[in-house]
Amino acid sequence: MRILLALVALLTLLTACASPSGDAGGAGDRPATSGSDDPAAGGGIEQADNDLQVEFDPGDGTEPETWTLTCVGFVEGSHPDAEAACAHLKATAEPFAPLPADVVCTEQYGGAQTARVLGRWNGEPVDLELSRTDGCRISQWDALGPLLPGPVG
Repeated sequence: MRILLALVALLTLLTACASPSGDAGGAGDRPATSGSDDPAAGGGIEQADNDLQVEFDPGDGTEPETWTLTCVGFVEGSHPDAEAACAHLKATAEPFAPLPADVVCTEQYGGAQTARVLGRWNGEPVDLELSRTDGCRISQWDALGPLLPGPVG
């Protein structure tokens, strides 16, 4: 009986410590997070300003790849050319600006590759889908330089 009572007390203590609304370390003591309404913010998890995830599909039937990239005074992540990607993005005024809704694009096909960039850049959320299906989207892809692979074939 004593063991059962001790286990219940321990379980209660552990549950209280894991609770986000407990008295110790309450919400007032936590830093502000990005909020769960922001799809690029990782579901309410605090994220660095220049922290990205790149999902790349070569469009050739091979498995898509996912890379991470962090450019905050240091460069890290699984991106294959992280140093060059960070340097290029930092030198670009608005690297993740969407295409205007009324843009007129040339009808050309640049390949089946697609990508999605998620995260935060310069304090702003990023959720950008990219392709190479017309002249505007090819230019948008190419403007991201070493963040995305060049055309295949």
